[in-house]
Amino acid sequence: MLKDQILNLAKQLHPALVEIRNDIHSNPELSFHEFETQKKVEDYLHNKLGLKTKRMANTGVVALIEGKNPTKRVVGMRADMDALPIVEVNDGRSYRSKIEGVMHACGHDVHTTSLLGAATIINQFKNQFEGTIKLIFQPGEEKLPGGASLLINEGVLENPKVDFMIGQHVMPLFEAGKVGFRKGLYMASTDEIYITVKGKGGHGALPNTAIDSVLMASNLIVALQQIVSRNATPSIPSVLSFGKIIGNGATNVLPPEVKIEGTFRTVNEKWRDKAHTRIQEICKSIGDMFGGEVECTINKGYPFLKNHEGLTELLIKNSSNYLGKENIMDLDIWMAAEDFSYYSQEVPSCFYRLGIRNEERGIVNSVHHPAFDIDEEALITGAGLFAYLGLKALEGDIS
Repeated sequence: MLKDQILNLAKQLHPALVEIRNDIHSNPELSFHEFETQKKVEDYLHNKLGLKTKRMANTGVVALIEGKNPTKRVVGMRADMDALPIVEVNDGRSYRSKIEGVMHACGHDVHTTSLLGAATIINQFKNQFEGTIKLIFQPGEEKLPGGASLLINEGVLENPKVDFMIGQHVMPLFEAGKVGFRKGLYMASTDEIYITVKGKGGHGALPNTAIDSVLMASNLIVALQQIVSRNATPSIPSVLSFGKIIGNGATNVLPPEVKIEGTFRTVNEKWRDKAHTRIQEICKSIGDMFGGEVECTINKGYPFLKNHEGLTELLIKNSSNYLGKENIMDLDIWMAAEDFSYYSQEVPSCFYRLGIRNEERGIVNSVHHPAFDIDEEALITGAGLFAYLGLKALEGDIS
């Protein structure tokens, strides 16, 4: 059976996959600077698999595995390649980052390795399936405007035209060997908010002679929180959070301005636009009320991510067949964001989660944590299931 063949191939590949992942993990590169990672991916696809590659979005790599009747259906399979500006803990692991202050703390090394493994497996069946698998190794998922948007603008979903997209992402809450799915809305849009509150500096003992920017900023944050609590429809998940406030005064110094930075996230584009308007309106009204000025810039980021019902149902069915129903987990809406959402806005897509946890070995940390790591057994599932789902998506009935 196909699933048994793929599982055996994934197990055989495992030592090589561990080596690839450790190499990428040791040599992380920040968003849109994945030059060496790009070369490694190209070298593998060229020399190991005999595939032609194309560079897109500067540091991205795209390749095709064509079966019989290659235009019948095209399935895109995506992995991101960039790392994060995080200092990795020095706990003796041999594959610790060699680049100080840069770390693969979100599992993109796993995603890249899994897609290389999946490509290796799929390539062995190219004379047995109809259609084309488009391999997309994407830069810059962690940084606006997102590598997915650049690839789409450069035509990655065309020539040949992609019918369906599949992506996977590590999930530290799930044990290795388990995967998670959700049909419909899954992840939030994300916007960056930058606010400058301008008042008039002065002595803390003479607040009547100043325009207190700290007091303005405090009132502003409280007022803005009411956008979600009193303006959002309760059925639409929304998050407005501020994680950075800089006043730079002193115990007795009222600073002339305060900087505030935050994020707004939701899963409805109409409400998203309305919330942006309300944020600007409240900023202006607070400035007017205190006799100061509030400048607000909203950098619109990734849209919400939606998983196509029919495609996701097919992948759940085939994942159950491949791994067993007991290893298929249900996902809730997650207010984090992912630029895979751009693909989901263009073509029917499915973004699922790959378990990497191993409590016995202490592998329990969340993504973006300086001690993030994976159970390397997850690479067997990461490569094997990815390959199986890609092939099944070529032939399955998707409505």
